[in-house]
Amino acid sequence: MKIITVLGARPQFIKAALVSRELRKEHQEIIIHTGQHYNRELSDIFFDEMNIPQPDYNLGIGSDTHARQTGQMMIELEALFLEEKPDIVLVYGDTNSTLAAALAAVKLHIPVAHVEAGPRMYDKTIPEEANRVVTDHISSMLFAPTPLCLDNLHREGLTKGVYLTGDVMLDCFLHFSKEAEKRIRILDELDIKQGSYLLATVHRASNTDKKTNLQEICKAFMELAKDIGLVFPVHPRTEKYLKQYDLYQTLANTPNVHLIKPVGYLEMLVLTKNAKKILTDSGGLQKEAYFAKVPCITLDTVSAWPETVEDGWNMVVGEESDRQQLRRENIINAIRSFEPNKKQHNIFGNGKAAEKICDLLVC
Repeated sequence: MKIITVLGARPQFIKAALVSRELRKEHQEIIIHTGQHYNRELSDIFFDEMNIPQPDYNLGIGSDTHARQTGQMMIELEALFLEEKPDIVLVYGDTNSTLAAALAAVKLHIPVAHVEAGPRMYDKTIPEEANRVVTDHISSMLFAPTPLCLDNLHREGLTKGVYLTGDVMLDCFLHFSKEAEKRIRILDELDIKQGSYLLATVHRASNTDKKTNLQEICKAFMELAKDIGLVFPVHPRTEKYLKQYDLYQTLANTPNVHLIKPVGYLEMLVLTKNAKKILTDSGGLQKEAYFAKVPCITLDTVSAWPETVEDGWNMVVGEESDRQQLRRENIINAIRSFEPNKKQHNIFGNGKAAEKICDLLVC
């Protein structure tokens, strides 16, 4: 069987690592990298450290408006699909790369398989929400990572070709954690100890593009840093806005705040597992915090993974309000008071999702 895997962004590289390894035991896989994430910190390093096969094609699309980026991807992917004639196109998550690949494939009558199908935030202002909904409704095979995702798909009338597989990110977390602990020395490099710091990431447009929102988040970070260290790997988009709003240098000069460049997967695993608490608007990091049993504070109006909130390990603090200061207060209060339930439930499967997906793809 010939399978084309389309990747474009950091979370997809992680999700594909073990699935690709399983697929290549018996089948031909061609990897296309759209170039949606195109610098080393967000792209190449993940292929290197996770031993993901190098892409057979790199489209180098890069940043643009949603329509132009998605359209250009579709044009180039269509040509490659026609040339390679795959039996199935495999896509991950909810990026523009995911949507472009799914649309290009389905219009050529090539079956599409969607890993991480079914998450819903029920907010149409989030670009990823449109991507995931459309992709789910045009895919032939839908691999739901959690029972809630499966229920979401069923409520939308999607029942054929729908499977509960567990989450491939849990597979990766379990597989790479021991290697990360042996190889990575980032805590020593930052001169921080286990449980002595908060880990923060911010990248969603709702937080970065609106000056008042990013200001309040940064003020909360600076207030929290009076009591505990704060490690903040800064996404390139976020760095641009921090500098545009004259916040970057203020943060950099704040005692106990470690502004660092984006890190690789293994370094992020170590930072995640050893943090006291995590503040993020990243859906992927919300899950990894859950896997690591580290309390998570979601800097958004809703969690991409409400399962983690319902299970008591994640708290959403980005409520909309006319009083901007409320966002800052919510973040600070959550860090100081939120403690999770001690017991976790088996939300994301048993760590064997990659094997199950591969078995289903070729059955």
